[in-house]
Amino acid sequence: MSKTPTLAGMRGFTLVWVGQFLSFLGTGMTNFALTIWAWKATGTATTLALVALFNIAPSILASPVAGALVDRWNRKLVMMLSDAGAGISTLAILLLFMSGKLEIWHLYVTTAFTGFFHAFQFPAYSTAISMMVSKEHYARASGMLSMAQSASGIFAPVAAGILLNYVSYGGVFLFDLASLVLALGALLLIRVPPPRAAASDGKRGSLLRDSVFGFKYIFRRPGLLGLQLILFNINFTFALCFPLLAPMILALTGNDMLTLGAVQSAFGVGGVVGGILLSVWGGPKRRVHGILIGMTLSSVFGMILLGVGREMVFWIAGAFVIMLFNPLINGSNQAIWQSKVPPEVQGRVFSARALIAQVSAPLAMAITGPLADRLLIPGMMADGSLAPVFGWLVGTGQGAGISLLYVFVGFINIFIGLAGYLFKQVRDVEKILPDHDEPAVVGTNNL
Repeated sequence: MSKTPTLAGMRGFTLVWVGQFLSFLGTGMTNFALTIWAWKATGTATTLALVALFNIAPSILASPVAGALVDRWNRKLVMMLSDAGAGISTLAILLLFMSGKLEIWHLYVTTAFTGFFHAFQFPAYSTAISMMVSKEHYARASGMLSMAQSASGIFAPVAAGILLNYVSYGGVFLFDLASLVLALGALLLIRVPPPRAAASDGKRGSLLRDSVFGFKYIFRRPGLLGLQLILFNINFTFALCFPLLAPMILALTGNDMLTLGAVQSAFGVGGVVGGILLSVWGGPKRRVHGILIGMTLSSVFGMILLGVGREMVFWIAGAFVIMLFNPLINGSNQAIWQSKVPPEVQGRVFSARALIAQVSAPLAMAITGPLADRLLIPGMMADGSLAPVFGWLVGTGQGAGISLLYVFVGFINIFIGLAGYLFKQVRDVEKILPDHDEPAVVGTNNL
């Protein structure tokens, strides 16, 4: 009798979903604990921004090669390796902390290591879902994953706070490791069907050729490129703000960890609600509306409110709204790509897609810490140079400079979201490009 795992389809995906929820929970608890540890150790926004930078930069740089390898290798094996990489980083942090030798630069190294393996995670999981579930369930599956990530965001700050009070940082890191073991166990029990033999990309070439294939594919399809350029701009503006969320809340509340935890949990609640709605609804028939309108509403009622708010209730409301629309935006975008791109080339194309969308984030993370510490924070103090102009909007004092940045970013993102409707290739991308399982039209470029 064969011992090959037989769980596939939505049953197999649901098992992966449970494992990923546990993994997200453990990772979220570790990130919360390390944020508190780093803030107490340095007290600067630059440090937290650099941690985020060292995490995302290797992921972006490795994406093209990672995508080429994902299309060559077994998807499930790559999924397991990417999760194992995160576990190695957490284990290293645990050992350094227990020996009393943990320093800030260790976080830069371990997050960079995790970021490298994350380059494999996105294309591997995306292509696996494309093969495990039917096309009509793409948005629902994406909504379920988003819901799992957001649900962990609700419980991670609370659980981490409890463990920090009773068993310190080591207990948080141990829970993270245990959750990763369970996630790996779930992957062992599923079957990921292989894609059909590649026909659209010709004979397998060198690793270099395969690494650039995804970029050529996207650049020859202006609608897909336009979607990624919108996300390029959105990711830049978000990366300016979100590494500074903890410094903003802690500065405005006198280092109140409970308030910070409540705001971070509100992100999780919003994401869970949005994920549930998307999982049940399936998203709009024209998914591009989910992307562009979702971005606009998230900025109006989320980002700007988070910036102008001076009390916890407004920060919680803004955080909730931002993540309420996040599953709709990401799920709609993911469904478009999974429907249009053949599964046998999705690893390469999705890695190129990730690089285009995210390459702006490291630049934003590199400048946001110094921007806050040297310009915005001192500028929005009572006697600062920016206070007379913007003090009426966000107040003055500690944290006001970061609040001002959130307001500016909100208005920029409103413009970007609405601007997408000005371009026909983006607005009608679902009509212009056929689904990958539809017969090819004669004369169509099928690179």
